[in-house]
Amino acid sequence: MSVDQVRERFHTHFAGADVDPKTAGDRWASLWDVGDFLPFDRGMPNPALEDILSKHQQIIGDCFVDSGSGGERRRKKALVPGCGRGYDVLLLASFGYDAYGLEVSETAVKRCVEEQEKKDPRYNVRNEAAGLGAIHFVKGDFFDKDPDWMKKSKYGFHPGGDSFDLIYDYTTDPNGAKFLSALPPALRPAWSERMAGLLSPRGNLICIEFPTYKDPSSGGPPYGLPSVVYMEHLSHPGEELPYGKDGHVQSNPLKRASPSGLERAAHWQPERTHDIGKGTDWISIWRHR
Repeated sequence: MSVDQVRERFHTHFAGADVDPKTAGDRWASLWDVGDFLPFDRGMPNPALEDILSKHQQIIGDCFVDSGSGGERRRKKALVPGCGRGYDVLLLASFGYDAYGLEVSETAVKRCVEEQEKKDPRYNVRNEAAGLGAIHFVKGDFFDKDPDWMKKSKYGFHPGGDSFDLIYDYTTDPNGAKFLSALPPALRPAWSERMAGLLSPRGNLICIEFPTYKDPSSGGPPYGLPSVVYMEHLSHPGEELPYGKDGHVQSNPLKRASPSGLERAAHWQPERTHDIGKGTDWISIWRHR
């Protein structure tokens, strides 16, 4: 199947799912349930994430956080929404994070568990002193503001409350997508609001910005995502922002960030990433102000 044929099948499959998060989620779940069309699966974690975790601790810190005045420390809790087969969840756990992978499909969650049971050496403990973090795969709707989707898992919530110390948003394939690039522009305010709400006060949101090269007017998924989309929406979580007829978000440099807005703490191009994003992917790190 050619790239154009794959994109056309995606466009047909997601037609009419532009506004309702549940409709969009159901469409992604049906792809997993049928299982004959999964071109977004790269078969490995993104090398860019591995490099962030191993080479940029001066920005994101290590896998532990102080849990109280007594000097006690706990493992940081990491979330990968739209985790696919769970490759990045397993990678985060190998670096010592208690890692949660969220998917809308029970079938996808089963594929994650199967991947975990392979015990791939790529996910061996990276630091013996830190050890291996816990691994949790859960079915749920990212846009559900009641965090019951975590409490319904057999593990329940990790100590540290209903927020996450690290959230990873990424996309993996030129023909498919996971997470922001999988969402139509109408859902971006809800995406940014949910990200800000789930991120702990001292947490880091890691975004692999892709596809930055794609014309935003060409539709999706994946939808074109120039860096300004992240800047505008994460600075103004939940707000409806103006878009031009060309599909580009209209940036207003004079508009102040919202009180709940995140700030970009770092922005760079990765040395390594999936082949499709080489030379065009960007990494951005976001925190509460």
